[in-house]
Amino acid sequence: MRERIEPMALAMTLEQGKPLAQARAEILRGCDILTWDAEEGRRLYGRIIPSEPGMRHSVLRQPIGGVAAFSPWNFPMSSPARKIGGALAAGCAIILKASEETPAAALLMARAFAEAGLPAGVLNLVFGDPAAISSHLIPHPSVRLVTFTGSVPVGKHLSALAGAHMKPAIMELGGHAPVILCDDIDPVASGHASAVAKSHNSGQVCVSPTRFFVADALYDRFAAAFAERAASIRIGDGRDEASEMGPLANERRLAAMETLVADATAKGARVIAGGARLGNRGYFYPLTVLADVPDEARAMREEPFGPLALLSRVRSLDEAIGKANALPYGLAAYAFTHSAANVDRLVEGVEAGNLSINHFVASRAETPFGGVKESGFGREGGIEGLQAYTVVKNVSHRTV
Repeated sequence: MRERIEPMALAMTLEQGKPLAQARAEILRGCDILTWDAEEGRRLYGRIIPSEPGMRHSVLRQPIGGVAAFSPWNFPMSSPARKIGGALAAGCAIILKASEETPAAALLMARAFAEAGLPAGVLNLVFGDPAAISSHLIPHPSVRLVTFTGSVPVGKHLSALAGAHMKPAIMELGGHAPVILCDDIDPVASGHASAVAKSHNSGQVCVSPTRFFVADALYDRFAAAFAERAASIRIGDGRDEASEMGPLANERRLAAMETLVADATAKGARVIAGGARLGNRGYFYPLTVLADVPDEARAMREEPFGPLALLSRVRSLDEAIGKANALPYGLAAYAFTHSAANVDRLVEGVEAGNLSINHFVASRAETPFGGVKESGFGREGGIEGLQAYTVVKNVSHRTV
């Protein structure tokens, strides 16, 4: 895969729109995930439990069996890599149902595995009608685990189907990530960093920072810096190395942005950057920043899944944490502060599977990733993610 970065990246950019630099970075991230899982697979240790003389208790971790995996269109390389890496490292065969909207990345990755010598039948790739495929695969007796990355409604449906057949599942579902900005930070630097993070993959990321709860004393300077950097984001063809943000992936996302912005402004929000489609060709929509967004705006409750940032003023850290936790989602959250006391309150109080403090990276190969509440259950990545592809067997052996 590392030898084929350029053709893989070009295929991703042509299908999904992200700039080539981001496509290359995603492929390298996928390689890092696969490498980490392969190495960690050597350390799926069991244990010996001390017991009375003449008795030995041992605990083994064994492959769970066949895996049915469903991956999304927004990260067509790194999301399948999470599932493939975990399954293969644990000793499981896997059937991957990749997205029909961005099929090339999964196809090229599967081809790389085949040409690298993976035995036939270990990694299997299918495309087609998602409902027909899931209704066939999940009940099938050879499938022992279901893993899905995607929307909450589809995740609930697949979870119910897996539960009906007593199949464990890993569900990495949608989020609506809050960002808490305390009153002891640099509002300009954090505003610029927020705009760059929000522009990644045109905001089409389940962990994209979206709801910004800003300390009152910093609000105006933060908003101005955010809007300034957002307006400077260069939008264009992903094949242009100068592009910082590409188009949205499809017409659905474009319509969603227009609807959510219109609703928010009708309820009192102010557009301080972006706010309207760029031209009438393609699905280009600028990084849009809304200030003073009321809680009743649809965008504050529904995941935009696009380049839309929502700014709100808060008067205390408790108020910010309360607003961050107000939704049924809990995938990723971010906070910026230099106070140890604030960090302690954030760590204890924010309801999220992943909390990043003073940066915008939600997951790495070596760390567990997943959500709470309606953002799902189970973990991908880290030792916790690898263990999800195993079953625990306890062996009690009387020796005398």
